[in-house]
Amino acid sequence: MSSSHAAGSTAQRGSTPLIAALGLAAMVVAMAQTQVVPILSLLGAKLDADAAGVSWVTTATLLSAAVFTPLLGRVGDLYGKRRTLIAVLVVMVLGSLLASTTTSLGLLLVGRVMQGSATAIFPLALSIVRDQVPHEKLHGAMALVSSSLAFGSGLSLVVTGLLTQGSNPDYHYVFWFSTGVSALALLGVILLVPDGGHRVGGRVDVLGTLTLAACLVLLLLGISQGHTWGWGSGSVIGCFVGAAVMTAVWVLVELKVTAPLVDMRMFAHRQVAMTNLAGLFVGFAAFAQFIGVSYLVQMPERIAGYGFTASVLRASVEYLLPGSLIALVAAPVGGILVRRISARATLAVGALAGAGGFAWLAFGHGQSASVICAGLFTGIAIALGYAAMPALIAASVPLQQTGIANGINSISRSVGSAVASAVVTSLLASKTIPGLPAGLHLPQESQFTLSFVIALGAMVVTLVVATVGLTRHHPHVTLVASGSVTQAADSEKTSA
Repeated sequence: MSSSHAAGSTAQRGSTPLIAALGLAAMVVAMAQTQVVPILSLLGAKLDADAAGVSWVTTATLLSAAVFTPLLGRVGDLYGKRRTLIAVLVVMVLGSLLASTTTSLGLLLVGRVMQGSATAIFPLALSIVRDQVPHEKLHGAMALVSSSLAFGSGLSLVVTGLLTQGSNPDYHYVFWFSTGVSALALLGVILLVPDGGHRVGGRVDVLGTLTLAACLVLLLLGISQGHTWGWGSGSVIGCFVGAAVMTAVWVLVELKVTAPLVDMRMFAHRQVAMTNLAGLFVGFAAFAQFIGVSYLVQMPERIAGYGFTASVLRASVEYLLPGSLIALVAAPVGGILVRRISARATLAVGALAGAGGFAWLAFGHGQSASVICAGLFTGIAIALGYAAMPALIAASVPLQQTGIANGINSISRSVGSAVASAVVTSLLASKTIPGLPAGLHLPQESQFTLSFVIALGAMVVTLVVATVGLTRHHPHVTLVASGSVTQAADSEKTSA
């Protein structure tokens, strides 16, 4: 079935069920990334593991995402996105089921590696949207699916807080919830997502996949474990040097093979390169807000002299969930803005909102209302950023490269999130309040201010990328009546 015919059939049935199914699938991605963050200490106690061991619960998912996201994005382009998406969701269900039934740290890590493959769901979902949704609804549909990430993160935090309340909390409930949602998303995709769309055929570039995986694993391993191993340790330095070497090897491989995993011209394309750079900084800001606010509001006010002595549940519901909810509301607005004022301008508006929100957090976090209101601005920023970036990618690459291009953009956001986690964690641990009882280490308030200022800087850089780095006019990929791909110079306002 041609992609134009598929889009037409979807238009006749209505694209709302399709978008709902793919949005639910995208929520699975966010849940896999954030569901364990509030319960790391609980996992350590229940599994009799130290902090270094428990840290692999998050690191394993991050490394798995780095390996599988570009690979499965390409597999979807070659052999069918719906089929690949269903396979990934099956693995996600099985990984969640394993995590919900095991009491072994080793098996939990295996489950988390399987969950990490869920990150590929997002670029696959966006590719299906591009194949199936009519052009006039495309940007709004992409924005809604993208906003599911922010909403899913907030929902996951709230659910984790609710399920681990009480005197004897059980982490298994968190993974049972993940199993149920993943199974529901799998059912939705099977029933509501049609087959078809553009499929190019061919083979997977195995050597390119392995070298890219080695590069990303070494990079993210050094970033995620830097605080535990020591930033000046031989292990961390070795990871970064190895990542640089493997990057060079990967580029050489991709330039020589006949059908590369990633067309190197994609990185030379200014729009794609700048969009990935924006993804890096938006991912950084999103995770800096999540970690910074979560820690800030849980600080014991009577001891630290600041903070709100919030529980994990209160931190999630009162301080983090409003930003996630506003992101869900802002998403369709982002789709409208992309269509009306361009994706480039929408990204700039989001960056301005984010800069205002982080400035408020940095210098006005002494009141609960200020933290919540600042979170609304950052939530809007993330929603608009997530709405703009898929549109920029879609307008800049051929249809048959949509999956891998969105996969690389997802990885850029994951790298940004990993850097934010490392930076904020290191900052909070580097300067503590003196004179506290033995064994009690609380960060000085200035470290939170500095963390939010750095996130403010990330939003400012995103604004510069949107206004200076991204061009007003660029090649736009369109589908002609025969279904073939053609390049047409078009203004950004109509194409992105």
